[in-house]
Amino acid sequence: MAQNSSWLRRGVVEIFPHSTAEESQVENLDYILQTVERPLRVKLGIDPTGTDIHLGHSIPVRKLRAFQDAGHTAVLIIGDFTARIGDPTGKSEVRRQLTEAEVKQNAQTYLDQMRPILDFDTPGRLEVRYNSEWLSQLDLGKILDLLSTMTVGQMLEKEGFDLRFKKQSPIFIHEFLYPLMQGYDSVAIDADVELGGTDQKFNIAVGRDLQRHFGKKPQFGLLLPILIGTDGVQKMSKSLGNYIGLNEDPFNKYQKLQAVPDNLLPQYFELLTNLDLDKLPQNPRKQQKLLAWEVVKQYHGEIAASEAQKAADSGGEAGSIPEFSLNAVQFPVKLFKILADSGLCKSSSEGRRKIQENGVKIDGERVSEVDITFNQASELNGRILQVGKNKFVRLVDG
Repeated sequence: MAQNSSWLRRGVVEIFPHSTAEESQVENLDYILQTVERPLRVKLGIDPTGTDIHLGHSIPVRKLRAFQDAGHTAVLIIGDFTARIGDPTGKSEVRRQLTEAEVKQNAQTYLDQMRPILDFDTPGRLEVRYNSEWLSQLDLGKILDLLSTMTVGQMLEKEGFDLRFKKQSPIFIHEFLYPLMQGYDSVAIDADVELGGTDQKFNIAVGRDLQRHFGKKPQFGLLLPILIGTDGVQKMSKSLGNYIGLNEDPFNKYQKLQAVPDNLLPQYFELLTNLDLDKLPQNPRKQQKLLAWEVVKQYHGEIAASEAQKAADSGGEAGSIPEFSLNAVQFPVKLFKILADSGLCKSSSEGRRKIQENGVKIDGERVSEVDITFNQASELNGRILQVGKNKFVRLVDG
């Protein structure tokens, strides 16, 4: 199943190892792709530590789809066990440990959001595995074996640990287990290639070491860029508010994308679309509109993309979303009452049920508290209230 691997490299920052010596071609992924006679097992691990995925998270998922389209097997590992620790990469303090129920619920939302990207239907093209399958079975002897493969000094070379150690911030022993458990995932599923952001190089390298330790062929690591957020400065992050969520409605997504700073357009086109980069329009405004339409189309279809574009062109925010005046609302008020009064739901009881079903969002953020209360109109003025994928109003104080 030899193939031209150049298009699989789109947006890739680094592939390791990468030997160019003829005698070491087995450490060259391009050579392997040309000569391999079986589908490669391409691993991507995702810890469901939250409920929403943004476009930055979609980059390795899109690359996983590229390998699927090339005939290889995508192995999507849901880190239901590792999520209960949380990846310490880039974190300045210990992460809150999640419950098993929280992880299970988050995992389902992650899979739902990845369905527009991955091929879930073609037999043999996708394995969805949960790492509790093997990690929950490790006994103390096996854990000691894992721990014996790394020194404390090696572990402290990891970026987040190094920073915390220098700041004398606490590092808990269970956090040291995280990269070892993620690496053991590669052993358990016989990964040939592992995908990840550039911040995952340490963890992927641990997977290689553990595969070698357990007598298996070490995987290749394929690293992808960290997407810069809509502020044009920092990495895309929900906590920084500079993100575009996969679950956002088509109009919100379109509006954010058509406002992406000019300096980010090349990266966004390369990483978030399949468009020919040599055939993009020269005008930055036309590029923004094309980017917005293309990305919305991927997740919601051509009709939704065209409707979002038409709404934006015909007046943007003010003219495209129905408004609901908060003047007639008696504050303090519960959100489910506003859902009924605005016509998004037929009654307050339906509004409560929609919140319980995770079907209500404010400005693209899912509402989980059934009895959430607002004390004054200024808390909601200008915000977009949404039920499901297609019903939304803009709340206005006036």
